[in-house]
Amino acid sequence: MNAPVLNLASETPLVTTRLTVPGMKCAGCIGKIERELAKVPGIAAARANLSAKRVAISHDPALDEGALTSALLALGFESQPVADNPLGSDDAERKRLTRALGVAGFGMMNIMLLSVSVWSGADGATRDLFHWLSAAIALPVVAYSGRPFFASAWMALKHRRTNMDVPISIGVILATCMSLYETITGGAHAFFDSAVMLLFFLLAGRALDAEMRTRTRAGIGALLGRMGRSASVIAPDGTTRRVAAKDLLPGMLVLVAAGEALAADGEVVEGTSALDNAMLTGESAPEAVAPGSVVHAGAINMGAALKVRLTHVAEDTALAEIARAMDEAGQSRSAYVRIADRASRLYAPVVHALALLAFAGWMIAGAGWHASLTIAIAVLIITCPCAMGLAVPAAQVVASGALMRRGLLVKDGSALERLAECDLAVLDKTGTLTLGTPRADIAGLDAEARSIALALAQTSRHPLSRGLAAALLRAGVTPAVVTGIAEASGAGLEGRWQGLRVALEKPEGANPEGVAAKDDGALLATTLRIGETRQVIPFADPLRPDAAAALAALAAEGLPARILSGDRAAPVAAIAAALGIPAQSEADPRGKLAALEALKAAGHRPLMVGDGLNDGPALAAAHASIAPGTASDASQQAADAVFIGEPLMPVALAVRVARRTMAVVRQNFGFSIAYNAFAVPLALTGQVTPLVAAIAMSVSSLVVIANSLRLAGAAPGASQ
Repeated sequence: MNAPVLNLASETPLVTTRLTVPGMKCAGCIGKIERELAKVPGIAAARANLSAKRVAISHDPALDEGALTSALLALGFESQPVADNPLGSDDAERKRLTRALGVAGFGMMNIMLLSVSVWSGADGATRDLFHWLSAAIALPVVAYSGRPFFASAWMALKHRRTNMDVPISIGVILATCMSLYETITGGAHAFFDSAVMLLFFLLAGRALDAEMRTRTRAGIGALLGRMGRSASVIAPDGTTRRVAAKDLLPGMLVLVAAGEALAADGEVVEGTSALDNAMLTGESAPEAVAPGSVVHAGAINMGAALKVRLTHVAEDTALAEIARAMDEAGQSRSAYVRIADRASRLYAPVVHALALLAFAGWMIAGAGWHASLTIAIAVLIITCPCAMGLAVPAAQVVASGALMRRGLLVKDGSALERLAECDLAVLDKTGTLTLGTPRADIAGLDAEARSIALALAQTSRHPLSRGLAAALLRAGVTPAVVTGIAEASGAGLEGRWQGLRVALEKPEGANPEGVAAKDDGALLATTLRIGETRQVIPFADPLRPDAAAALAALAAEGLPARILSGDRAAPVAAIAAALGIPAQSEADPRGKLAALEALKAAGHRPLMVGDGLNDGPALAAAHASIAPGTASDASQQAADAVFIGEPLMPVALAVRVARRTMAVVRQNFGFSIAYNAFAVPLALTGQVTPLVAAIAMSVSSLVVIANSLRLAGAAPGASQ
């Protein structure tokens, strides 16, 4: 995927190529890629995204993708163009890790059962039999479940570098080989359980990471999936043919039928209709279009057919631009993950040095190669960073489960950390502070008018018609017999009832009751005509029932709120006045993104809450983001969390739980550091065997998990 960039220093036009790099595992990989690629002639800069496993490279157009992939391969990282790596590949990796985890768990449980007999005092032929049975289970389990670590370690060593998987692989292989030697020679101790247990806990962390990454990478696919996949191109002779969206060209004339989604941006040249732009603008009411109107990919034609001259196609559409903004803005790195990543840079060389020091020291002391190697293996195992690796994800998973039970789904592994740091809440209006669905006020209609209105409204897909029909059905109204119902694009519905013309149509200016039409104020309305009689039916997009209470709860947590909306100034001002908070209106996607970036530049850490596609880049760029369950698929995927139902209080609850979660994370880190400070000297001095080292490592992981489980009750209720 290429996008033009400008090198401001030399005014040379550059391009940005995005490549998938599955081999990125830690901050050491990121640092190496970004640092070394920048040294390659023709490459201006490189930015790696660990969660997405992608690298964005700004470079001279003379460098093609082959040269870039070769540069990465020289660093020890295989890569491929993003277009050749569908989103399903992330899911495939998650499934591979889950299978490996399941096999390791099965092997661990069975080997531990066999080990119980040895621990209980079995010796001689019985002990040897249990060791051979353990070997028969462990060898295939290690070979299968260890592949993610062995492959990564081999790739690193082949290119003369190291990573966290190198000492892990060495420890597992040495423990397995040493155990096999002990089994063959009839030794008293074998450590198959240590090797398999080590793999199980490490794979648990990798599987959690892959699950989170699969969820976060689904956003761009959901967004681009809203574009039409093809279009009816009109030939000069008037005939039409279907052309795939990727093959469309600027200047083509296309026919957009009723109910069809646009496949590219363009300008209407013939026809009048109404487009559903809800995912782009957040507006619940369709937008009327006529010749000369600019239309965008993803909008749905709600009325008559249109002829559109294409202006921007494929990656140049507004929808694709928003997708790129979401992808690029979502590359911020979590502080706690950065701490763990920095530690990982030191992990491999330090552990190697300690294990080598232990082996050499004990050999010099005359312990012999067998005892020295056993101690070195114990050092490799006991220093495995399982507890530290689980410190963050264990707390996140438990807290996420507690929030899920209260109607909020946390999708991003680091979202809780960022939520805890937020100091300002920025909320969209339509569909976020409000329910996003126009609701009709039918109190002024008599029984006859209600029946006629229902007969008309239930035949239309227009949001106002659907809202009116829903209100009438909730009131128990039955439809009248209206014949010849027809919908005129941009005009409304009409039919015949008992010889009279009846219609649902646009209000003409202000009505006698003072209800304003859509373009004049905050309220929407439609007119019911029965013969020559007219009755205005007002609509409103009501606030969420607990909006004021939720904003007060956010303020109590230190997050004052403000509105950032793409809607018109009048309705935004009305909502802002009702809630007593500041507001900015008529902000397009780039405007919202700029507003968020300005807040961040001023030192704020904003929490963005929004539902429309126009909120997508802002949701990705904010320090943390939440979307309602009624939001577009793309917005839900771009957000860190999604809340379900009408109450807004889960947003405030999420902040409260996030702050408690980070306290537990800090406790977990503290315990992990204390464990290593205590355990490593014992291993170096030969006080623990590999089996004891594996048990100690596992116990440290269990302590971290148990501490994290205290968060299960962190969300007792939104009212607390």
